[in-house]
Order: sequence, then C-alpha cells, then structure tokens
Amino acid sequence: MSFFNDNFIKLLTRSKDEFSGLRAGDEVLLTGDIYTARDQAHKKLIELIRKGGKLPFDLKGQIIYYCGPTKTPPMRVIGSCGPTTSARMDKMTGPLLEAGVKAMIGKGRRSEEVRGLIKKHKAVYFLATGGAGAYLAKRVISVKPVAFKELGPEAVYRLRVKDFPLIVGIDSQGNDIFRK
Repeated sequence: MSFFNDNFIKLLTRSKDEFSGLRAGDEVLLTGDIYTARDQAHKKLIELIRKGGKLPFDLKGQIIYYCGPTKTPPMRVIGSCGPTTSARMDKMTGPLLEAGVKAMIGKGRRSEEVRGLIKKHKAVYFLATGGAGAYLAKRVISVKPVAFKELGPEAVYRLRVKDFPLIVGIDSQGNDIFRK
C-alpha cells in the first residue's frame, strides 16, 4: 500500500539545493540521514548555541525529525518512530534555523512566526503521517545515538532512511499547505 501517487519526488539529503524547488503539497520520498530531536533535545541544543558551546553534531544543512523512537523490538532496526506535534517546537525553531538546519519533519500546523522563519532561512517543513510510526520504522535502515543519551527516547539519534514518505507542509517560499 502506498500513501503516494505516481508523481512523488525522490530526494537525497546530501544534495544542497534540491529543497528549493519543492512546493507545498509535493509528495516526496527522502533518502539519507535525518536527526531526531524532541522538546528536551531542542532545549539542550539551544542552550549550547546560546552559550557558544560545541554542538554534538553540525546543524548546518541537517534535517530534524520531531520524533522519539520507541524501544527497538527484536529483529528490528528501530521501534515505532512516528512524528510528534510540531507546534511544541515552534518557540525553539528560530535558533536551530539560524544555526543552519535546512528542514524539519513533524505533524500538524506551524505558527505564522515559524512560517516566516522558514521563508527567511529558505528551509522546508515536511509532514510525516501521524499514526504511521510502525510503517515509517520500516523505512529506517540504521540508527545511531548521537547526543543526550540520558534523555532516552528523546535523545538525538541519526536515522538513515530510504524512501521515507513525506509531504511538503511549508516550502522555502513560505507557502503553507494548511493555508491553501
């Protein structure tokens, strides 16, 4: 079963400029590395940015997935890894975009302020299907803990994904799928 029609766009995270041609509503299959970060990881990253501390990974050009994976079952790469509500990260989005984050993945609407920041920084906000964490987990081919292991599922993990299904929620021009 596919969530997508035959007009999906294949994206590789290592390509710098490919997000600039995306438009709100485009269906994409993402392949490459993404980093998980929920509320507590955001707070720690922002604290390091504000203090001028060394970050556990370079944020420049990265994709942040608002996700806290569940415990990994036997014979699996990762447990369920569905998106969390993005609005909870709205107040913490600015510093991460300023540090170079190029895209975020989550579910739900973003504030007008965040929409403006996405446009200003030529970033992209992708939507992942809520309630499909088990399905999305099948698109993860490797997992590596990166930072803040003490946070458990809210730690930062690098996920290598293949054909990870997403929809462009807000494009780099500031067009918002929820405003159509």
